[in-house]
Amino acid sequence: MPINIPNDLPAKHILEEENIYLITQERAEHQDIRPLKIMLLNLMPKKIETENQLLRLLGNTPLQIDIELLQTATHTAKNTSAEHMFKFYKTFDEIKGERFDGLIVTGAPVEHLPFEDVDYWEELTEIFDWAKQNVYSTFHICWGAQAGLYHYYGIPKLPLKEKMFGVFPHLITNPNHLLIRGFDELFYVPHSRHTTVDEEAVKKHPELEILSYSELSGINIVASKNNRHFFVCGHAEYDRRTLAEEYFRDVNKGLPISIPYHYFPDDDPQKRPPFIWRGHANLLFKNWLNLVYQHTPYDLRELTEG
Repeated sequence: MPINIPNDLPAKHILEEENIYLITQERAEHQDIRPLKIMLLNLMPKKIETENQLLRLLGNTPLQIDIELLQTATHTAKNTSAEHMFKFYKTFDEIKGERFDGLIVTGAPVEHLPFEDVDYWEELTEIFDWAKQNVYSTFHICWGAQAGLYHYYGIPKLPLKEKMFGVFPHLITNPNHLLIRGFDELFYVPHSRHTTVDEEAVKKHPELEILSYSELSGINIVASKNNRHFFVCGHAEYDRRTLAEEYFRDVNKGLPISIPYHYFPDDDPQKRPPFIWRGHANLLFKNWLNLVYQHTPYDLRELTEG
């Protein structure tokens, strides 16, 4: 089944070229099924790039999905045109009367700030609290995962001595969990961050479970035991060249940056990096959507607090 997005969203042409199954809004309205309603809170600076990455993964499943794009009203996007934001994005005030099957919260380049110093923190926590009653399952990515763990469970983030940057091997710690069903025992995930979560605090929390871990990059996936909240510390959604673009950006700015770990062949930035995490990225989002589909109520008015 397809993913339903606006006809003129820039991602549409890219996804069609990749044979991702799309559907027009007009046709979707005549389907005699209830699609999953997924909201994407996009906090990344390059919003169109992030749309492409996440919609590609969400569209590669057998479920019909209606996407709503959400921005924070308390922060003005600097790297995406105002026209694009006005045309395709809504604010919390516009959607808070609705209910959704799923919510994705992206990362954000604000790791250097305490959570409370982020200009949209108060609005974000309002969205988090609203989601407990109005969204069946939330999927938090990188800084979004750190923010969610801090707000919901009081788990602090900690600074790293140097940037966690590269593609790291991970092991499954609970092979029976629905979110990682079908994963290889060893799989790779890109990371690009300056902070991490307090691992001991996560391990000790009675409502949380670690699903995958890396000896090099630490905790990767954390789940609430009621399967309503998932926290993914890496960037499985990244494209082949995303880390390369970050690396060359910092090199060109004269910033201190190491060659990303296990990314360029022979650590040679002139060589094409192999795309070794794509299969697990697709499986991760497919499993999440299937888990939501199997457990969310048909009538979203029947949602209970999670």
